[in-house]
Amino acid sequence: MPQVEYLSGKKNVLVTGGAGFIGSHLCDELVKSSNVICVDNYLTGSESNIDHLLQLPNFEFIRHDLIEPLDLSQSREAQKFKVEFQGLQEIYHLACPTSPKEYTKYPIETLLANAYATKNVLDIAKTYQTTFLLGSSSSIYGETSDENNLKMSEDYWGFINNLDDKSCYDEGKRFAESLTYHYGKQYNLKVKIARIWNTYGPRMKMFDGRMIPDLISQAISNQDLKIYGDVSKINSFCYISDLIVGLIKFMENSYMGVLNLGNPEGHKLQEVAQKIIELIGAQAKLQIDKSAEFNYSIKQSLPDITKAKGKINWVPVVALADGLQETIKSMKLNQFKAPSFNELTGVGVEEKSINDDTSNNE
Repeated sequence: MPQVEYLSGKKNVLVTGGAGFIGSHLCDELVKSSNVICVDNYLTGSESNIDHLLQLPNFEFIRHDLIEPLDLSQSREAQKFKVEFQGLQEIYHLACPTSPKEYTKYPIETLLANAYATKNVLDIAKTYQTTFLLGSSSSIYGETSDENNLKMSEDYWGFINNLDDKSCYDEGKRFAESLTYHYGKQYNLKVKIARIWNTYGPRMKMFDGRMIPDLISQAISNQDLKIYGDVSKINSFCYISDLIVGLIKFMENSYMGVLNLGNPEGHKLQEVAQKIIELIGAQAKLQIDKSAEFNYSIKQSLPDITKAKGKINWVPVVALADGLQETIKSMKLNQFKAPSFNELTGVGVEEKSINDDTSNNE
């Protein structure tokens, strides 16, 4: 295939939500070969995730809330990469609160991120005829209807409650998918939808309401590890580097459509907690509360990645123990004297969110 020459010297890539967990790791990889324009409003993302990129000549950051339209033709950062002449070659749209604590704190912002922000970024894709990849979520599947088959394939339509505290995220992602599909059809855009499953790794926030960072935070703070619900529940855990490879492979492949990106190997909650205790060498015990009926308790499922294997030749390769080790190492470097679990979480939604592993971690 002949080498493509760009006016700026490299292809131009827009990453929305680029200061978040997944977005910042994606920027790390893309900046090795592309001009990267990162957009974030810091609602849930963090400048610390991209500090190391800010001085690079082919990385530019725009602080902007994408609920409002973004005109790149008026952006100094975009002009640096000659966007007005070269356009954009790729858009990764990841802008959305993703942890339970975040989207239950900002439900309206979450809905608008999936509606207005997705529309505004699709309009940018339409303007520049850019390939558009939506970071969706396994949450659009909701509960599995088949107890004997936990694997979800892309043709499953989903079963969710549109009127609970989690619906701002679940229904928001479903709407964003529909909007992406119809923009692609009506305006002849190249659109792709990545349904991202539970992802973990460095840069996750301590005590952010997701299982792995919360359990690690408790263990390195010499607290007992608290798990709500059935410890025999099976969950999917994909290490961040595997996901980034999948997203980039998907973007670079000619396939247009929907792909599950997640680790199909299931692990019980108790198994993960015990592995964390073992790797840290903590003198912690498990506290199991099976009595709590919390809003986010669903019948967990696993991704069927048959299509991802066939279409983009992708499979996750990082073993759970190896990924946990790297995550623990990173979180120890950022360790602080954490408050007790009860002091930090209090009661209600935030406390109950620890076992919600259906949302992706952008």
